[in-house]
Amino acid sequence: MAEENKKKHHRGRRKKKGGSNIVSNIILVIAIVVFAVSAYKLYGIFSEYNKGDKEYQKIQDLVINTEKKDDTKEEAFSVDFEKLLEMNSDVVGWIRFDEPSEINYPVVQGRDNEEYLKRTFEANTNKLGTLFVDVNNPGDFSGRNTFIYGHNMKNGSMFAQLLKYKDDSFYKEHPYFYIYTPDGRKLTCHIYSAGIVKDTSNTYLTQFASDEEYQAFLDDTKRAGAYHTGVEVTTDQRVVTSSTCTAASDDNRMVVRGVIESEDVVKK
Repeated sequence: MAEENKKKHHRGRRKKKGGSNIVSNIILVIAIVVFAVSAYKLYGIFSEYNKGDKEYQKIQDLVINTEKKDDTKEEAFSVDFEKLLEMNSDVVGWIRFDEPSEINYPVVQGRDNEEYLKRTFEANTNKLGTLFVDVNNPGDFSGRNTFIYGHNMKNGSMFAQLLKYKDDSFYKEHPYFYIYTPDGRKLTCHIYSAGIVKDTSNTYLTQFASDEEYQAFLDDTKRAGAYHTGVEVTTDQRVVTSSTCTAASDDNRMVVRGVIESEDVVKK
């Protein structure tokens, strides 16, 4: 009897072990499927990023001109807007930072603020989208606060590098950015304020009923900065604000605000 009970006990153990193996195999298969699906999605995302980056690199190679200034090492930067306008008649400018040098892109203005969110400069569907001026702004940067929007891409492209301006030491090294326009102007923008704001903040005002209202806006945006820059802005000057999302939350934005300090005529 004892021997028979022992055999039954061993058979029971084998059955349990077999059932455990089945569960383990199912879990393993599910894990492999999840991994494969995730890997496929990641491949699709980064493949899309790569296509967008190549498109913008091609545009840069085609329209950007750099020449040495006299006998100095300094280079003169210009954009061939004739070629750009042939590619897309919505182009209103080109934005460039010395650093972060990744920000070196054409800027458009669409029929609304949704058109270029997932559409590249050459009208290809892509998450990179295109940098664009707010539809409520004049497209020639004549408004008191011209907004340029762009995505914060995980591969560091478009406006992702704006977040470097959270650090005042980075700002001190790179306090300027530049806007080039189809009519041959170069706008030198001195950054007077940078930091994270809510998407409902006064930063996003584009029209002002009076000089007093505009001055209040300038004061507010200075206070909203992550650090004090010491750059003075008056009501007879215009501002260009670059804006992108942050990883903090859906309603937070990183903004870099520059006052137009000079406006020069450059080669078209």
